[in-house]
Amino acid sequence: MGNAYALHYKPDVTPHPLKESQFEPNFGFPNGRKERVMVATEEEMVSAKLPLDARDYCAHKLLKYHACRTDTFPFVYKCHHEKHDYLTCEYEDYVLRMKEYERERRLMERQKRIERKQQQQA
Repeated sequence: MGNAYALHYKPDVTPHPLKESQFEPNFGFPNGRKERVMVATEEEMVSAKLPLDARDYCAHKLLKYHACRTDTFPFVYKCHHEKHDYLTCEYEDYVLRMKEYERERRLMERQKRIERKQQQQA
């Protein structure tokens, strides 16, 4: 059922995937957070003709993988380390995005609980 189910039945406590977070990014992190930066530049991605859906935080690892495949063709099995690095990066990026989604959802539920409690006290 996924996100469409949650958006339909609980729209007030379900973050929209295309909207920015409504909470401060460092809320709940007393020492701050490490900022994510793109390693691959736009020029590198354009010159490598990466598709738009592959231009994410793991693009630099994908570029290394493609370069290895080009250099070692037809023995592309020699690039298994680069492929593993890329797929691991993609998995970690996915996990981080899911954690951000869950954080946003829990903060929305917390905000709703606080508002409900204030209405009961008033």
